[in-house]
Amino acid sequence: MRQFELEKKTTRDAFGAAVFELAKEDPKILAIGADTTGNLGMKDMAKEMPDRVINIGIAEQNMMCVASGLAATGYRVFGGSFAPFISMRSLEQFRTFCAYPHLNVVMAGGMGGLSAANEGVTHQCPEDLSIMRTIAGNVVVYPADTASTRAVVKALGKHEGPAYIRLGKFSFRKVFDENYKFEVGKANILEEGKDVAILACGAVIYRALQAADVLREQGIQATVVDCSCIKPLDEETVLAVAEKTGCVVTVEDSTIIGALGGAVAELLGENLPTPMKRVGIKDCFTESGDLDLLMDKYGIGVQDIVDGAKAVMAKK
Repeated sequence: MRQFELEKKTTRDAFGAAVFELAKEDPKILAIGADTTGNLGMKDMAKEMPDRVINIGIAEQNMMCVASGLAATGYRVFGGSFAPFISMRSLEQFRTFCAYPHLNVVMAGGMGGLSAANEGVTHQCPEDLSIMRTIAGNVVVYPADTASTRAVVKALGKHEGPAYIRLGKFSFRKVFDENYKFEVGKANILEEGKDVAILACGAVIYRALQAADVLREQGIQATVVDCSCIKPLDEETVLAVAEKTGCVVTVEDSTIIGALGGAVAELLGENLPTPMKRVGIKDCFTESGDLDLLMDKYGIGVQDIVDGAKAVMAKK
């Protein structure tokens, strides 16, 4: 089974560095935070471009309104705070003032999913992808590591309209390198197999690949798909791999209600009814702890993915 090393930097670091790169190329790029610009890796940008990094203070709702005003006058705004505060506390302002007028506002949610780990239930946010996915016209992305985060930010720097990126608190496992390609609305097929399709996003993609290794040792060939762009979902690819393999497993450190698993279930239910298993957090609140141990506790372990694959294969 392949091993994936922990990166030295976080996806939050990568987010800020990529925004800084964009800002050097485009004078219309601005960064904004709710006392979180440092947490979002924007210290270098703030030092070199102090007039283009705006710290609103601990006032996320106000931050959304300021971001919308700046975007309405022609700026492209990248900002963020902790995932629960972006996706819940300031949701109305994001929806009404950023998404409704379809402005170029990209908001990042740090500590998304289980990545807040020992911060506990108030800062962990398994719900953010589900919530932000319901906002009309909003792009929702969960990159796996620093290389993919950089690619996502660069792509969203050219995208017209609002977007949400989920970031982690601690370092993720390195899955991709600088050759990683990201396109809004597109998935990446990482491995081809005929027996089962495993669709994963973000911090658990490496576990999906490890599960494919375990299955291969048992004579089962899995197609593994990087579905980091959760909205718009790459419907063509999802339907194609579902038809090819006849069964699907989705994997995410999110609630299984409405996030990647929900999106795939909706698509298949309407177009290609397929045996399916959603591997993720059930209908519960999570507790504090080490990220890897929390994933195991809440049913997102490698063996959980393997068991899910075998279960859906039995239903074909």
